[in-house]
Amino acid sequence: MSRTPSVLFVCIHNAGRSQMAAAWLRHLAGDRIEVRSAGSAPASAVNPAAVEAMREVGIDMSAEVPKILTTEAVGASDVCVTMGCGDTCEVFPGKRYLDWKLDDPAGQGRPIRDAIRSLVENLIVEMDAAPAR
Repeated sequence: MSRTPSVLFVCIHNAGRSQMAAAWLRHLAGDRIEVRSAGSAPASAVNPAAVEAMREVGIDMSAEVPKILTTEAVGASDVCVTMGCGDTCEVFPGKRYLDWKLDDPAGQGRPIRDAIRSLVENLIVEMDAAPAR
């Protein structure tokens, strides 16, 4: 029996890029993929520019809260996507790691939002094509 694959999105503050990516993945993949997000130094709130950019495409992430990156979250994820957090994400054997080069969305929410959507769509295609575990 196969289990639901999982993705962890990580950026420094877990307030912009990683939250947007998690929101896109939940929106586009539904319950086919388990979604997590975290930050190495979480902010106190999600960036309002990121919330507004996602609201423009009908995705409400206003209730999201930045979370601290834990070893447990990395260990429980099949794919770990980092976004500008350097070496703060612990590496586990057998996990797939991706590093998406994305600017901070502060002040430029729409272009980053659209770039993240494209990356998430590609990730979904790859994960849907992967053999069941």
